[in-house]
Amino acid sequence: MRIGIIGAGPIGTTLSRHFAIVGHDVSLTGLLVARTVRAVASFADVVVVAVPFHRHRELPVAETAGKTVVDATNYDPALDDRVRELDEDRITSSELVQAHLSGAQVVKAFNAIRWEHLRDHAHRDRFAGRRGIPVSGDHVRAKKSAMALVEEIGFDAVDAGGLARGGRKFQPGTPVYAADLTAHDLRARLHLAT
Repeated sequence: MRIGIIGAGPIGTTLSRHFAIVGHDVSLTGLLVARTVRAVASFADVVVVAVPFHRHRELPVAETAGKTVVDATNYDPALDDRVRELDEDRITSSELVQAHLSGAQVVKAFNAIRWEHLRDHAHRDRFAGRRGIPVSGDHVRAKKSAMALVEEIGFDAVDAGGLARGGRKFQPGTPVYAADLTAHDLRARLHLAT
């Protein structure tokens, strides 16, 4: 599979290495050169967004249309432009990313794990204490695709529901955000059936 990663910070670069190890064709770029970002999105079957949340409006719309977009961003009022809808919990950051990328199928994943945990706990088999990663999305096929990627790099994907309700369960400030949990413990904290 061709995976395009927009965002060359710790999460983006760590994911690029993990996906390459399991055999995917990976292209990585930052948001500094718009042409390169568009080229990476055009190249990809799946696009991973790992940039500061306030940069989501710069993501290429046409080049992501019809594709699964994995949103690894988090809204941080101290760093991002204040967004009243988010501050008042009327919407989630991923719903805003989905609104901007209207032709894409946005799935939330890889935002609730510390990059060091992503680096250190990958590529484990099912009997070696795999960590859980929550995933939420409204498009069944796209969510299955994102969950398969989580599993391929040695984590257990935990379906947390849709973008609105599920996404709220693992955003910053929740009990599972940045927690280092097995899938069983993650499901318990998310109040899902175990």
